[in-house]
Amino acid sequence: MNQVVQHFHVCGGSGSGAAGFNDADPSIGPVKGTMRCIGGVDVDPRACRDFRMMTGVPQACLDLFTVGMYRRYWGRMPPLGWREATPQDFRDAAHGLFPDIVFTSMPCKGFSGLLSAQKSTSDRYRALNELVPRGMMLTMEAFADNLPGLFIFENVPRIASRGRPLLDEVDKLMNYYGYVGAETVHDCGELGDGLAQSRRRMLKVFRHRKKVPPFLYEPHKRRLHAVGDVLRHMPLPGDAAGGPMHRIPALHWKTWVRLAFVEAGSDWRSLNKLAIEDGKLRDYLVVPEGTNWHPNVMGVHRWEETIGTVTAQSRPTNGAFSVADVRFTQSAHWQDGQALGVRRWTEHTGTVAGQTGPLQGAYSVADVRHNGPAKHSNQFRVVQWEKAAQAVTSAHGSGQSVADPRPVRPNRLFSKYPVTSWVSPTGTVIGGDDMGAYAVADVRRDGPAFAKYAVTAFAEPTGTVIAGSTTGQGAFAVADVRTGMQRSKGDHYLTGGHYGVMRWKDSSGAVSASACHDNGPWSVADPRSEGQAAQSVEALPEPNEKLVCRIMSLDGTWHRPFTTLELASLQSLVDPEEWFAPGGPGHQGRHFVLDGQSDQRWREAIGNAVPRKAAKAIGTVMGQTILLARNGETFVLGSTPIWVRPLAVAVSVAQEGGLA
Repeated sequence: MNQVVQHFHVCGGSGSGAAGFNDADPSIGPVKGTMRCIGGVDVDPRACRDFRMMTGVPQACLDLFTVGMYRRYWGRMPPLGWREATPQDFRDAAHGLFPDIVFTSMPCKGFSGLLSAQKSTSDRYRALNELVPRGMMLTMEAFADNLPGLFIFENVPRIASRGRPLLDEVDKLMNYYGYVGAETVHDCGELGDGLAQSRRRMLKVFRHRKKVPPFLYEPHKRRLHAVGDVLRHMPLPGDAAGGPMHRIPALHWKTWVRLAFVEAGSDWRSLNKLAIEDGKLRDYLVVPEGTNWHPNVMGVHRWEETIGTVTAQSRPTNGAFSVADVRFTQSAHWQDGQALGVRRWTEHTGTVAGQTGPLQGAYSVADVRHNGPAKHSNQFRVVQWEKAAQAVTSAHGSGQSVADPRPVRPNRLFSKYPVTSWVSPTGTVIGGDDMGAYAVADVRRDGPAFAKYAVTAFAEPTGTVIAGSTTGQGAFAVADVRTGMQRSKGDHYLTGGHYGVMRWKDSSGAVSASACHDNGPWSVADPRSEGQAAQSVEALPEPNEKLVCRIMSLDGTWHRPFTTLELASLQSLVDPEEWFAPGGPGHQGRHFVLDGQSDQRWREAIGNAVPRKAAKAIGTVMGQTILLARNGETFVLGSTPIWVRPLAVAVSVAQEGGLA
């Protein structure tokens, strides 16, 4: 026969712990059992709606404060209609049933190390902490007619120091009702099977001496898994199959910058390695990536990597067009004698960089294809007189000259283009004949013949300018000593305009084909701070501006915060392997969504939850203990430690009998 073990939850939150108890299988040997949640109580109506979604059982929305506690915590009196919770409210929340196990997870804010010691002792948080003994008292009074066999209390480890007086009150209360307890700290990540988070919690366990005489054993410890073991079954963030909880959260820009400096596998302690001066990073600079900058600008490829597409403008400033060359001798310069080096025709050259002049390395080659100083074969070659010339083409050169051994003779053929001396007469000048010595070596230094293409000094007048003075018939050029430069401050570095910057209202000179920043004033001081000029370079966000970013690591991986659904998976509220398996809810169009509309609300609920798989492990050993007690068994053989040891039972019995 299948026996039912009933469990009830005080401050049950979103129901992760209750769902884990429902998942537990208390069967032990021939004794078969099933876990069943009979209800719970919590003050948050949104958590109560999540509880019903997780367990299928309603959770009563109750405020466990007294009037005095309410006023001290909220700083005001309760509203009209508010009342203090009673033991009867607990019985109603359990639907008139009596639990075998009670699981409580009281608010931990007042005990958490995230709260300063000064605030933890304030009247506000002292009122919140007093929920611990009050919740236990209401539970015991509610089920006094049939007390639970086992009771487990979960909280942060720091409660053992900050909340010691309250825990002592709880011990006295539970001893009065006949319980013996044990207080241990566990890593809940090691209790659940397949968890990927370390979550240390104080677990205070009570066993009713008369109702449950068997030992209560601790759950088996299991190894922690890697985050990827859990998340590898999930779709990528933003995938519609993940639903609204599976999105990258919008964080403050300053938070994204901090995340970018956290080393993989580390946490906020990585930021302690950064040098800060005057509130700014000393060794790093964050600059925007504008439209004029290409991805991977100034990037350097590893030697073993492939490069992207090589374009006409492939330079270090517009992409990753540099390479880390591991061949030192191939790329070194002066230090290894490679500067002004010449490569053999059979060798390969080194990496071609942006500056590949002879002074930067061995960028010259001994070309064996040249038989002389010519640029290509046969150019300017002279053919011997007795040999035939090559084919005459439209190109110049190619061996069209002939070595004529015939001496110069005063005939018409060999007097072409000679120059007659100044004192000798020229030959007969005939019309249309260019076959004679019609050029004269004029020894005269002055005169109109030497004024052609002459340059007149700046202080001298030019000759008469005639209508036909376009082909150099006179000294019509003037040596202008005026440079046009104003040797004063602000005159473009006192140069002829090199690296000059034009004012926005000024006009530039004629723009030539070779215009560049280093040969003239071709830059413009653009005063526009908004509009088109502002659109070309994106400004950095404000520190508190919320946005979604992507952090690209140097190894190409993405660094990002967990999505809310991933945090729920790490808490095992949902199992990605089952949810997104073929035929699972995720493939049927269903989404796992907690109550509410914001990531902040969802994350608070997830952070307060008990890992479902850890609760399953605890529920399994507790359910087995209840079944053993029902069937008259006192212990089972096993290697796991005992949670509530028999020595505590003997001591409690001695005290009950009045022995010293």
